Amino acid sequence: MQGNLLTPTAWIKVVIVLIRINRRAYSQVRRKSPYFVSINQNDMRLIIFSVCFLLLLSCKQKEVPANLETQIQEVFQQTEGTFAVAFKDLSSGKKLFINEKESFHAASTMKTPVMIEVYKQVGHGVLSLEDSVLVKNEFYSIVDSSVYQLTVGEDSEEALYGQVGKKKAIKDLVYDMIILSSNLATNLVIDLVDARKVTQTMRQLGAPDINVLRGVEDIKAFDLGMSNSTTAFDLMVIFEKIAKGEAVDKKASEEMIEILLDQKFNEIIPALLPKEVKVAHKTGAITGVHHDSGIVFLPDGRKYILVLLSKELKDFDAGTEAMAKVSKLIYDDIISHSPTQSQ
Repeated sequence: MQGNLLTPTAWIKVVIVLIRINRRAYSQVRRKSPYFVSINQNDMRLIIFSVCFLLLLSCKQKEVPANLETQIQEVFQQTEGTFAVAFKDLSSGKKLFINEKESFHAASTMKTPVMIEVYKQVGHGVLSLEDSVLVKNEFYSIVDSSVYQLTVGEDSEEALYGQVGKKKAIKDLVYDMIILSSNLATNLVIDLVDARKVTQTMRQLGAPDINVLRGVEDIKAFDLGMSNSTTAFDLMVIFEKIAKGEAVDKKASEEMIEILLDQKFNEIIPALLPKEVKVAHKTGAITGVHHDSGIVFLPDGRKYILVLLSKELKDFDAGTEAMAKVSKLIYDDIISHSPTQSQ
């Protein structure tokens, strides 16, 4: 096992001890049979030095691969853009951070906080998931309360636009908001729960830098820089709460995980992972920005939180591919330290 190998310095000490032992054996036996000892001494020295040489070579080869963070940085350096990583193994407590406190436009990752707020209000008896909401396509800018509408062609889910004027259950809107990233469903839910309350709940969960200010496509607010924002660290915090059953309560957390497991956009965290690995996650994308954040469930029962954020991407596809590679690097590192391999 890699963790049990001696360092090169330790092996040098072993060589010295073995040579001393061999010399003592030589001096003790030489008086009785010089010819016998002469042959065995040469053989012993050859064996000692051959074995130690191979062990030293083995140690050196173990040191050649770069550590995980270095490997990740090398992947990111091949693509123009700014990236952030927040990773935590919930079994071992191992963490890895890169630009974890850097602020990013939240894009659709803000829909996870909105979902948490829905479940919080359900838990407090303010809402019921079975309640129905009138589907409309009129919303008010946070800048001046002027009315704006969403554009069907710019939404990742279009069927809901055909239901304008009808009612739809809150649970269905939340589901579409997460797995299809429906902007119309998102704005309807945000109108229902209040963006300010979403942000307050994030503070209560220990996420000081997630800011949910508004719904989607409020262009006046966008032009003034009034956008929803997040950090990789804060998204890690809230996903850890969900994973541990601490986002609202255990039942609510489990229901949110079930929704997140149905995610239809899988180009980053799950893209290169084996099919038996399950990922409960939420993505987000706008021009030059692509994110993924969630909980990775391994077949052996272990799980870890991974958040990958990007901005200023010159090549959107290359940035997406780079983050998928990083997800695979982290997975491979976790698997290489599995309980069965460390015994």
